[in-house]
Amino acid sequence: MDKLRDKLRIQLAQALTAALARFRQLDGAVAVEELPGAMRDNSRFADEVDEIQASENREIGFATREKLAERMNRLSAALERLNNSEYGVCAECDERISPARLLVAPEVQTCGRCQDRIERFTRRQSSS
Repeated sequence: MDKLRDKLRIQLAQALTAALARFRQLDGAVAVEELPGAMRDNSRFADEVDEIQASENREIGFATREKLAERMNRLSAALERLNNSEYGVCAECDERISPARLLVAPEVQTCGRCQDRIERFTRRQSSS
């Protein structure tokens, strides 16, 4: 189990580093995109289209950064659970999460069975 724990610690740290790098990269991309003075058609229609596209790009950027921030939080929490010897235990049923599931998605907090139940419940709530 120590080898698996070490492998998971490395995987979590690498995933967190990659997510943080991507997050920083997105912040830089947004800053460059919003620089004034881009060449464009001077017609009113072109300005409106440019504005719509810029707005859409900003919204996509915000959503992407939000998802990355959520993942970084989950990865950090998983590293903390690993350091506190609480890692790999389902937050719902207190059963062990399968090592295969942890290797695929090291930040998960639930076993496959509980995750399926949560997703079914969420789908029922959103369709009501």
